[in-house]
Amino acid sequence: MKIGIVGNYGNDNNGDEAILLSIIRQLQKVFQIDTQNITVFSNNPKQTAERYSVQSAPLYYKNGNAVKTFAKTYKENSKVVKNLDFVVIGGGGILMDLYKREAPLYGSYAMMAHNNNVPYVVYGCGAGPLNTGLGKWFIRYMAKHAQNISVRDPQSQTLLKSIGVKRDVPVIGDPAFSLEVERSNYSEKPKSVGVTAVPYYNASYWPTGDEKKYENYIDGMAKNLDRLIEEQQVEVTFFATKYPQDADVTKDIQAKMKHAQNTKIIDENLPPQRILDLTATFDVLIGTRLHSLILATDAKTPIIGVSYHVKVNDFLQMAGLGNYSLPIEELHKSDDKFAMLFNDMALDWNGAQKLATRTNASFKEKSALGERLLKEGAKRS
Repeated sequence: MKIGIVGNYGNDNNGDEAILLSIIRQLQKVFQIDTQNITVFSNNPKQTAERYSVQSAPLYYKNGNAVKTFAKTYKENSKVVKNLDFVVIGGGGILMDLYKREAPLYGSYAMMAHNNNVPYVVYGCGAGPLNTGLGKWFIRYMAKHAQNISVRDPQSQTLLKSIGVKRDVPVIGDPAFSLEVERSNYSEKPKSVGVTAVPYYNASYWPTGDEKKYENYIDGMAKNLDRLIEEQQVEVTFFATKYPQDADVTKDIQAKMKHAQNTKIIDENLPPQRILDLTATFDVLIGTRLHSLILATDAKTPIIGVSYHVKVNDFLQMAGLGNYSLPIEELHKSDDKFAMLFNDMALDWNGAQKLATRTNASFKEKSALGERLLKEGAKRS
């Protein structure tokens, strides 16, 4: 059996790489296949092939304008897709049109599979924003012809229904929840804090840069971490899931801190398994990046989220942790936001550990549903 995986892979975004690692492991488990029978369509085929011991092909072929790129990609990769037995489109937040390319790009793979009579699933994705007629059309097409479609959160499910997707859309959580890690015992009281930061409105990264919003953000992170250090005497470790961009932000935050001596930065491009292992060493994770929160949940580490995107808040709400979601645009207005939530955990540290364990178990159940959907999806109609 030969299986293809399509998603935002090969971009040095190790949140997305964690999704890819989890899907590969799920496919091996469900179908008992070797990784050499898996083809990943990637932004960096050489890196992807070497990292996961899979076959890899370019995700797209840039060819002038968007229409020509779409046509060349369809022509070239249809040759690959037609020789596959099954295609997995997902996971990640790819059901959107914010960057204009996503919906047509991933929709083209649905067309390749459908037109070559290759069964495909849309798997564990996030949806939104969807604001263009063309984007909505491609997403409806993907949903209509898929063997099944699943999403990672209830808000994505609601959005797909609102644009006219009429079939059942189960919520299975993010595929990365299927990853496992051994955790050592918790500390007697929380002292070790991991932190991730995203380049929020940084002109070198964000679609539209805004220096004032970026400065407010790093100021807010710096003074809230300082207050946390002063009150709880914690040690802070910054790390990146998107490298080097996230590491650069943490340097900007650290430079503004009064208690920088209580912090360190892991200035490395950490692969998913190392991030997973790292999160298991923290007592608490304060994350802006969604997949730092997800991998911490895999490690049963209590979490506090800084919601820079609706997907972060959606995840925390689904996990029953809405009280631990902090709006990023409010962070600079006071310096006690981290300290207050951390103090709640510290006062009932045993309860915080039990809550993290229950949250982990809940998402593991959803992962099992995802594996069933993969198995059902590979059956030709």
